[in-house]
Amino acid sequence: MSKESVENAVKQNGENGHAKQAAIEILKKYGIVFVLILMIIGISVLRPNFLTPNNIFNVLTQSAIFGIMALGMTLVITSKGIDLSVGSVLALTGVVAASLGQSAAATSKFFPGLGELPLIVPVLAAILLGALIGAINGGLLSYTGIPAFIATLGMMTIARGFALIYTGGSPISSLTPAFTRLGGRLGVVPIPVIIYGIMIVITWILLNNTQFGKNVYAIGGNIKAAEVSGVNVKKNLILIYAYCGMLAGVAAIVFAGRVGSVHPGAATGYELTAIAATTIGGTSHAGGIGTVWGAVVGALVLSVLRNGLTLLGVHAYWQQIIEGMIIVVAVIIDMRKNARKK
Repeated sequence: MSKESVENAVKQNGENGHAKQAAIEILKKYGIVFVLILMIIGISVLRPNFLTPNNIFNVLTQSAIFGIMALGMTLVITSKGIDLSVGSVLALTGVVAASLGQSAAATSKFFPGLGELPLIVPVLAAILLGALIGAINGGLLSYTGIPAFIATLGMMTIARGFALIYTGGSPISSLTPAFTRLGGRLGVVPIPVIIYGIMIVITWILLNNTQFGKNVYAIGGNIKAAEVSGVNVKKNLILIYAYCGMLAGVAAIVFAGRVGSVHPGAATGYELTAIAATTIGGTSHAGGIGTVWGAVVGALVLSVLRNGLTLLGVHAYWQQIIEGMIIVVAVIIDMRKNARKK
């Protein structure tokens, strides 16, 4: 073999190696998108009614509630934390918002002497209460040093207890038309999806174009190094958890508008779905890695999976088992990726 032939062979092998490496990187980065596409194709083949407009809008609406919560969870997990309280926060902020958003004609009025309030009142109440609870979570982490798992686990029980005490264990319904319209459509587009889209844009800007977003990644990457670099870790942890709680309040508004009532036992297990969506989307529990688009795709994967399994006649109990297995597999994959980097 001539010297020129050997050089060409080496060059070709090098190019093939680069192409293979590029393909692997693309698969690592966008693998979950390929999984989502394959799921949609597979379910569509088995159940053609999956791709009907009504069902697609139903999937997107379901994704909106979990997705809004997953956006907040993305910031929390990227900062190397966890928030187990968001489901209970949704229930508490939801019943408070519903009690302020009942119509004048409601037969079981929570506040009998209170007339119909403008929609902005229950909306602000849910958002501010959610942010306050989140800030308390962040404060507990910052000023007591207890693990996020314990702090938010305690808050999960406390918030659920307050929701039950506030309502006496009964649901709050008969919401105003303006409130229930939030669960409807604007033209053909579901309003929950529009609200979700707004939250996606806001969260993306916060995480990618502000100093706060840089601090989130810095804290998750190496909290000691972040402190040395001048990052106010305590303040930022409070803001991170406050934002997560605020988004739980936004999700509560969407939930109440869609369902038309809120039960104090609502949203049980939603925190696990938010964590699952975030984890499936590639946010690392080792901290420092997380994207908004990943959380959005992760929430879509879970919504498509649930909808598809329902159409295929799989029992809801089995759906929970499958979802739990997906969480475990996603975390194992994440741990292996981080082990390779080390």
